[in-house]
Amino acid sequence: MYQELTPAGENAVKELAGKYGISTDAVRVMLDAVNAGRGSMAQFNIPELGGGGQWMRGGMTMVGNMFDYSLKGRVDGLCRDLSGVLAQHQVYPPAQSQSESGSSSGGSWWPSDLGSPSSSGGQNGSQYAYFPGSRRLAVLAGGRLSVYDTLDHSIGGVQQQQGGGPGSLEFTSQYGTFTAASLPLVDPVQAQSPAPPQPFAPQQETPPPAAFQPAAQSNQATPMDLAEVTSAIEALASLHGKGILTDDEFFTKKAELLKRI
Repeated sequence: MYQELTPAGENAVKELAGKYGISTDAVRVMLDAVNAGRGSMAQFNIPELGGGGQWMRGGMTMVGNMFDYSLKGRVDGLCRDLSGVLAQHQVYPPAQSQSESGSSSGGSWWPSDLGSPSSSGGQNGSQYAYFPGSRRLAVLAGGRLSVYDTLDHSIGGVQQQQGGGPGSLEFTSQYGTFTAASLPLVDPVQAQSPAPPQPFAPQQETPPPAAFQPAAQSNQATPMDLAEVTSAIEALASLHGKGILTDDEFFTKKAELLKRI
């Protein structure tokens, strides 16, 4: 059963179904999978997209047929587009929740000028609301409301620090994990007038996870010992014998491996 979507979410599903030539049902299933992975990963089983597979933003895309590079590209493109939709639009209706302080008035605790958040929630005495359109993050902790400029972060997840008290929420984005305190503080009264975008400089004490760090550029392939090269060539020969690799592909890869000894 699908989760209910906002009109913006329904429109995004229809547009992406047309863009990638698949059904809206397939896009809906993938949307829920990307959302469950906080916009940075997904596990899925969609017949139209080769059955079971996995996707990680900036990492590896796995589909049923590992040699179907066209399908891999479609899955990666679809998941990246869905991650962007989740970060920029309110795709799912906001959950109705009441303040942990015991208030049940039903009113929003964040400044009204911010509008409706794309995501909100709370843990252990802390509450947050994320507004990607205006690049704002509102945090309510210990009865104190703070509004931050999210710069060029695309927040995809939130978690409570182990053993942390109120205000110890950690957020994840394309840069890794960070706290609200590492962002510029904004006057809530001026929350609807964001400052010009500024490039984010990751702080040394919270480096991004290895999965998000770009690989070092090098003009030389990593050296391999003779046993590794021999094993790899034997594996290529097996694929060549089964007709999976063409003659050109086999000899090209073989030559590349021999150069790495």
